[in-house]
Amino acid sequence: MLLDPLQSRVLLNHALENRYAILAVNADSHAAITDCLEAALQVDAPVIIETSLWQLEGYSFGAGDPITGVARYLADLAVMANSKKYENIPVIYHTDHIKGAQTFSILEAAIKGIRFQFHDNSSTLKASTISLDASSFTHEETIHHISHLCEFAEKNNVPVTLEMEDAVDEGITSAEVAELLLGTIEQRYPGQIFLWAPGTGTKHGFGINMDFSLKTIEQHILLTKQITGREIGIALHGSTGLRNHDLSEASKAGVIKVNWSTESLYIRSNAAKEYYKVMEDQLDKSHKEWKNTAMDNGVQRFVSAAYIPKVQERMLILGGEGKAGAAMKIIGTSQALS
Repeated sequence: MLLDPLQSRVLLNHALENRYAILAVNADSHAAITDCLEAALQVDAPVIIETSLWQLEGYSFGAGDPITGVARYLADLAVMANSKKYENIPVIYHTDHIKGAQTFSILEAAIKGIRFQFHDNSSTLKASTISLDASSFTHEETIHHISHLCEFAEKNNVPVTLEMEDAVDEGITSAEVAELLLGTIEQRYPGQIFLWAPGTGTKHGFGINMDFSLKTIEQHILLTKQITGREIGIALHGSTGLRNHDLSEASKAGVIKVNWSTESLYIRSNAAKEYYKVMEDQLDKSHKEWKNTAMDNGVQRFVSAAYIPKVQERMLILGGEGKAGAAMKIIGTSQALS
């Protein structure tokens, strides 16, 4: 089931209280979305599906228009996540790595909702959780941007569940910076931040994360409570290259969201490469199976066979196995009480 911002808070709190992390996959195609849902179903794990600007503008979704991309992505995800097959898997849609001149217009649309008409009906599609890319911001600019999103949500009387980040590729985030960023927003807009993404010694891409320290995670969990009076789960960026043991222990320490993009793309692209290599002869027009081989269903099934087990493996490492059903019970109870 695709969660709204308030339901997402319940899920994130469940992960924090039970010390497991939710895999957050940067899924860049309709097939990748389906594979992530299927992996989550098979291990009974919650999942976060997230998109960056390049996906929203990409040909599979927005075809140059990122706001159309948000709507199209959400429509596809909602149809699948709310289907009978996947309705018992809690699914968060998260905006990730949104930056540039269109940042506010994209995120405001994702928060307020994008209304679209079909036949005699209309629907409004909203993101579950929101973040923006702080990699090029000063700390003051990060505070300004997050404050703007909070103000926008208040003005439009809609809930927003936010992830706040420091420039995660630039080393360890200090206690002073955490106090400045988290402390300022919590004072101005209490209870809006549900994910904190400090620099923990990791880097995006295939670089070896030699500076990652579990102690940093533990320190930042303590800092969130000291600064805000409550624990805020850690979002881990740049997880490719971390050892399985590090990921598992980080989840137990308070990491509740683990972004996964680089390795995910690598697995899918290389599986597709292998498919066309193996099936090269069948793509000749004289071959009786060329049409079935050329159809999207052929390559996507081949990719899925390689990809889904890797997604499941990562969910197991993060401790998510068997948590979907328990989380859905709590989400259902919270709905009944609201």
